[in-house]
Amino acid sequence: MVFQLDDELWFPDPHLADEDGCLAVGGDLSVDRLLLAYQYGIFPWYSFRDNTQPVWYCPHHRFVIFPDEIHVSHSMRTLMRKNVYDYTINDDFEAVIRECSRLRNDEKGAWLGDDMIAAYTELHRQGFAASVEVWERQPDGNGQEGVSRRLVGGLYGVNIGPAFFGESMFSLAPSASKFALIKLAQFMQTIGGTLIDCQLETAHLKSMGGRYISYDEYYKIISSSMP
Repeated sequence: MVFQLDDELWFPDPHLADEDGCLAVGGDLSVDRLLLAYQYGIFPWYSFRDNTQPVWYCPHHRFVIFPDEIHVSHSMRTLMRKNVYDYTINDDFEAVIRECSRLRNDEKGAWLGDDMIAAYTELHRQGFAASVEVWERQPDGNGQEGVSRRLVGGLYGVNIGPAFFGESMFSLAPSASKFALIKLAQFMQTIGGTLIDCQLETAHLKSMGGRYISYDEYYKIISSSMP
């Protein structure tokens, strides 16, 4: 059963989502509604060209990465030792979300439209969304590295307490998005982060330690993390 939301700030029991995880339609993308949604592991995901209202999902099985289980392959360790990339956190959230949108907006079902960008940018402004930027060092005319840098990858998501709800990532250079995810996981380890919610399984994320847990186990973890 898919519920119709109204102007009131509420969501139905996440256990009532259909087999595909679709729970509700409607409402808005206000900061208050988004924060309420993420407290239960609910997230908006819909084609902005085909839908006039947000569509809300809460899958029964959650694909997650625990920060201390992040898998760093031999090839990634080699790449990281070469110091090809630097990373920052929250250095340029707007550039990251715009790049994620740009690379996907020609695809059928593209979901990261202007309304979503505005909503998550406001979440970031209020301290509830974060980005990881990956920079490639650019040599100067004399072959010296580190003089300038180019944004080549990154990710963004919602951060509430020690839980991080990943939304999207991009890569313009080899393994740049993997580098961003590794740095996120390592940073979360240092601050006691509990879980990275990947939302959907991909081969990329599975190879880096992603695995399924039940919604009930997932909710127990994220609810204990809420401030």
